[in-house]
Amino acid sequence: MPITLEQLNRATLAEATQMLDGLYEHSPWIAEQALARRPFGSLAALKHAMVTVLDRAGVEPQLALIRAHPELAGKAMVAKALTAESANEQTKAGLTNCTPEEFAHIQALNAQYNAKFGFPFILAVRGPRGVGLNKREIIATFERRLGHPVDFERAECLRHIHRIAEIRLNDKFGFEPTVGNRVWDWHEDLARHSDPGFAEHGQLTVTYLTDAHRACAADIASRMRDCGFDEVAIDAVGNVVGRYHGATPHAPALLTGSHYDTVRNGGKYDGRLGIFVPMACVQQLHAAGRRLPFAFEVIGFAEEEGQRYKATFLGSGALTGHFNPAWLDQQDAEGVTMRDAMRHAGLPATLEAIAALQRDPSKYLGFVEVHIEQGPVLNEMDLPLAVVTSINASVRYLCEAIGMASHAGTTPMDRRRDAASAVAELALYAEQRAASDGDSVATIGMLQVPGGSINVVPGRCLFSLDMRAPSNEQRDALERDILAQLRAICERRGIGLKTEETMRAAAAPSAPAWQARWEQAVAALGVPVHRMPSGAGHDAMKLHEVMPQAMLFVRGLNSGISHNPLESTTSDDMELCVNAFSHLLDQLATESPNGTPS
Repeated sequence: MPITLEQLNRATLAEATQMLDGLYEHSPWIAEQALARRPFGSLAALKHAMVTVLDRAGVEPQLALIRAHPELAGKAMVAKALTAESANEQTKAGLTNCTPEEFAHIQALNAQYNAKFGFPFILAVRGPRGVGLNKREIIATFERRLGHPVDFERAECLRHIHRIAEIRLNDKFGFEPTVGNRVWDWHEDLARHSDPGFAEHGQLTVTYLTDAHRACAADIASRMRDCGFDEVAIDAVGNVVGRYHGATPHAPALLTGSHYDTVRNGGKYDGRLGIFVPMACVQQLHAAGRRLPFAFEVIGFAEEEGQRYKATFLGSGALTGHFNPAWLDQQDAEGVTMRDAMRHAGLPATLEAIAALQRDPSKYLGFVEVHIEQGPVLNEMDLPLAVVTSINASVRYLCEAIGMASHAGTTPMDRRRDAASAVAELALYAEQRAASDGDSVATIGMLQVPGGSINVVPGRCLFSLDMRAPSNEQRDALERDILAQLRAICERRGIGLKTEETMRAAAAPSAPAWQARWEQAVAALGVPVHRMPSGAGHDAMKLHEVMPQAMLFVRGLNSGISHNPLESTTSDDMELCVNAFSHLLDQLATESPNGTPS
């Protein structure tokens, strides 16, 4: 029979320790010390207590715990000496049924790993969904993590140990993150749509108004209807808009959402998490036959990434009245204008239709957004959620350095007008300048030499500049210094220069009252409230210009990497995110029984 928190909280220490036996391999002391924090109000609180115990134990006990784990498909498995928990997990992953070739390869990886790190490779083989990774995924992860630095990999092993313990704890309590699993599955299902040239390689790329993009919109709209939304439509720029009516017809509505387009070869959760989590909340409300005092509007923004056209935040910008008319005449790499792409998608492609999308802020309570963190902070802290305090200011440029193409063998070094070297010099300066300025960042993410050849001095170099900082003033100073250095470098080297600003976004501090609501929602789950700024831009930045906004971050796996196929999160964390969002809705409903917040 599953145990309950009530049983755990009232049991003696010895009884409670026995209840939690097997969570951490041959290390009952972790659960025993965590039990000193009883009573626990939630499984999440118990999980965090054990994380804290191990974090404070120090390096040597941590290493001992790692070394208490068996190798994957190793000697203990062959000798049938695994603990019952490990045997079950390795069997579910298929590791007890390897081909001779697979077994030999894993043994070789074990040997290399132990030789480099001095401890066994640890992987939560039941994965982020809890149903198990396949052998191909396990081997690929093993090979990738062999390249990590030793200290980083030790911390990664501990993170996987906590994930293993989380799944085992769920099993003991008979808990399954049903809603989190459903939301996780929605992400997997939507990821079947990808642009040509990427889909064939198993890569996820969805850019504005391609066939894959339109298929995503149709799928999201269909799922919204299934969840119980009262109104669902695709608007004049391709946003998917779902509205769940409130009990008070003319009360201001709550607005939420995020984007469903992706970067090239990106991840499955960036943006889409902020659509699917509130959809799950609506599904629960509809199933319960419950209406909030206010309407709830969820938007899947059609474009945020600026990949096909230089039109970042197009989807959310249309709602704030910031659609740039010049965007309609922009051409993609194939020469297709945005206007033609819109018409091909069945959209009106007129400024009148787009202008009609602008929202009246007086009809909304505010805007909230949930998003995968896209960084390593929560992953390193082993926390599932964080409340965003502010979104950093940013500015982007597309630039061209124009030199002189010449023979690489016959052109003396002091006679060259090397466009690529000028940009390389700038890249080093930008790196140093941003590093000297607290929390500022500067990146040259694209660098191309059109028509380049191995034996030709680069005559042209196309490159991007992305600069971000916590405040507008700090961003402006960073931008001013880097552009001044760029001009000086080009002048000294005899290089021509073209620059085009493609995006500028002001810092977006969270509205204090809305940030406080997220904080209350997280605290109610039994996990610590962590506050942090967002270095990435989000649709909330645009809505911030017209109404109060605040964001909630969800932990990412694999060091929190994003804009990458390794981007991931667990269904357990998704469940907590849905619960936090539901709690925020409940707060608002209590504050505004007649549809207007106090």
